[in-house]
Amino acid sequence: MKHTVVDTTRCFRPKSEALQLLIDRGFLHQCTDLEALDEKLQAGPITAYAGFDATADSLHVGHLLPLMAMRWLQKTGHKPILLVGGGTTRVGDPSFRSESRPLLDDTKIEHNLAGIRATVERLFDLSEGQGQIVNNAEWLDEFRFLEFLRDFGTHFTVNRMMTFDSVRSRLEAQQPLSVLEFCYMMLQAVDFVELNQRFDCTLQIGGSDQWGNIVNGVDLGRRSGSQLFGFTLPLLTTASGSKMGKTAEGAVWLNPSRLSSFGFWQFWRNADDADVPRLLKLFTDLPLGEIDRLSSLQGQELNEAKKILATQVTGIVHGLAAAEAALQQGEALFSGQEDLSQPTHELPLSLLAKPLGLLDLLVKTGFATTNNEARRLIRGGGVRLNTSIALEETRMISEGDLKPGERLTLAVGKRRKALVEFV
Repeated sequence: MKHTVVDTTRCFRPKSEALQLLIDRGFLHQCTDLEALDEKLQAGPITAYAGFDATADSLHVGHLLPLMAMRWLQKTGHKPILLVGGGTTRVGDPSFRSESRPLLDDTKIEHNLAGIRATVERLFDLSEGQGQIVNNAEWLDEFRFLEFLRDFGTHFTVNRMMTFDSVRSRLEAQQPLSVLEFCYMMLQAVDFVELNQRFDCTLQIGGSDQWGNIVNGVDLGRRSGSQLFGFTLPLLTTASGSKMGKTAEGAVWLNPSRLSSFGFWQFWRNADDADVPRLLKLFTDLPLGEIDRLSSLQGQELNEAKKILATQVTGIVHGLAAAEAALQQGEALFSGQEDLSQPTHELPLSLLAKPLGLLDLLVKTGFATTNNEARRLIRGGGVRLNTSIALEETRMISEGDLKPGERLTLAVGKRRKALVEFV
């Protein structure tokens, strides 16, 4: 069965509130059967899912796009399933990666799953009958290898799997693709069918890089007599064309344990002017009329729209109290003419009791991944603490070195800077 990319510029008027809303806010990139999905949504509540592998103990901004699409489905009366990949994480999704993902042990996977659940629980109503978190290890752990090959292997051809962009790009780059990774798309297809059989789930939402995997699931469902749908989201890029969701310090994490609420708020406050209208549509709950008003602001007034964007997204992801505190901190920084583009790292005040070594500080703030790397940075003269170049690897920082509420300015090189706050 052939699935084609949807041309959203053609005249199509959805009958369902959910699909109209997703299109109006810019979520639609591809759909396996737009008209049939619209009829399904119009007929009554459906169950949809988005999946997330446990490769880290927090989701990041790139994951927020499918999460927001799922939130809108729930707001319009449909039921979300947030599928966590306790099983598929052991394999690793090769989609558009130049190398294999590192394999994680079960202890690390469980730790990461707990962090992902913490994010999801803040974003959705997961009370009985409203939404749920499901772990695909529930069924993948139960399969026996020969039975799996017999039951599902006949529905997949290597010829077709080789045509998917995610596979072809890896091979064209002459990068190895293991059998383990090659089987990932089969596992994701089986996930969709299992969710359909267990929870009557009929829609999968994912990023544009998941199109091939999603289509496999739709086709596998069709062979078992189920009508399933795939819906992919546009690639999240900035107005300059770069991939959104990363900074010089790395991924923009959703969990406050990985990135402070203020650091998260700053990321959105520093959005490019041209990106503000789109980000307001995708990542806030504001009505489209209000978004149009904010998008029409010019000059310094547009900064108010950016503050609203930052506070709205932080409120959704971290909670209203954290968003309000971040806004107040941002206002204080702005009034003091400090550089708002500097991320802030919040560290426990208890770290200063020992006291804290400069090497550890560089690692904890992400400027270095190891103490050895931190030593190299210091020896090269590239580390500054406040206004002074830090030349001593054994430099220690204690609570007595700081005034109450004082933040440290840490810099590596000319461009990498951050504020460090001990709370």
